[in-house]
Amino acid sequence: MNARTPRRFDCADPSARSAGIDAAVTALGQGDLVVLPTDTVYGIGADAFDPRAVAGLLAAKGRGRHKPSPVLVGSKDALDDLVADLPKTAEDLIGAFWPGGLTLVLRHRPSLSWDLGETGGTVAVRMPDHPLALDLLAAAGPMAVSSANLTDRPSPEDCDAAFRMLGDSVSVYLDGGRTSGPVSSSIVDLTGDTPVLVREGVLSAAELRTVVPGLLAR
Repeated sequence: MNARTPRRFDCADPSARSAGIDAAVTALGQGDLVVLPTDTVYGIGADAFDPRAVAGLLAAKGRGRHKPSPVLVGSKDALDDLVADLPKTAEDLIGAFWPGGLTLVLRHRPSLSWDLGETGGTVAVRMPDHPLALDLLAAAGPMAVSSANLTDRPSPEDCDAAFRMLGDSVSVYLDGGRTSGPVSSSIVDLTGDTPVLVREGVLSAAELRTVVPGLLAR
């Protein structure tokens, strides 16, 4: 992660949007951090396969390795490189709620050379329902992304709030306007025999049980 003057792009302007995505992809390839909008709140992202960049993400937030970063993907197909065996329950939930506010905890491929924190061999993965985020993910590949706030501060719903907290620890800010936050995604753990709702967010337990009737709430 390089300490230099951050670049901010107003992505409401098509030319700035294109330039911003290009700048973000370059920054991620250099191990730098990027702020981007999602369908919930603004996120701070790093190349998921760059351990130094992911460590920089956690440091920028003031967050320890015991709270590993989730991973955002731009398509369901991107899961093939991350997860060895996708449970039928995951297929059903993805079909119903992706892209959108659903994070799935799955077993990742043991061969992956990444370090997201203390994951215990799992990855929390989501496909956001935001066109700017999806375009960046399509260009950059899977990203480690956490809410763009300092630990214990509110998750930002606009780029200004993210900048005030993170400043020059981030190389590129993609301003996509106000997000629909502040409710976070719902998290379902599929690593055991029974699906478990770890966090109820934008999707309620009742909504999720229309697809997975046996869902347990932690």
